[in-house]
Amino acid sequence: MKIVIQRVKQASVSIDSKLYNQIQQGLLLLVGVAPDDAQEDVAYAVRKITNMRIFSDDEDKMNLSVKDVNGEILSISQFTLYADTKKGNRPAFTGAAKPNLASQLYDDFNELLSREIPVKTGVFAADMQVALVNDGPVTIVLDTKKP
Repeated sequence: MKIVIQRVKQASVSIDSKLYNQIQQGLLLLVGVAPDDAQEDVAYAVRKITNMRIFSDDEDKMNLSVKDVNGEILSISQFTLYADTKKGNRPAFTGAAKPNLASQLYDDFNELLSREIPVKTGVFAADMQVALVNDGPVTIVLDTKKP
């Protein structure tokens, strides 16, 4: 799995020009699934994200997790994280999992994550518009194949 983690002051997702979900302080996650991903990748990603200390403490040091600040998560499926841009000008997405596997692991990821932190999502495979106020900005890429 590849996950882009963005610390946000707020984030929202709209579908067909209608607000679908939104959060205040927390994390916006763009979640990509590869064909060889499994439950171990899901568990590793959830463990890392829920405990990652990227929120500022009273001394303005990144020392708090999303759990520590009572933050929320907005999780968006993002197969384009597996774009291959090495050949030509049109990205190839052959590195992304097929929709049935990607959807299942994305749902499993969100369900496991929601046991620890409030999670809101977009709609898998929908055309979504995502808006955010990146806090910092802090943006981190997590790749479960490179622990």
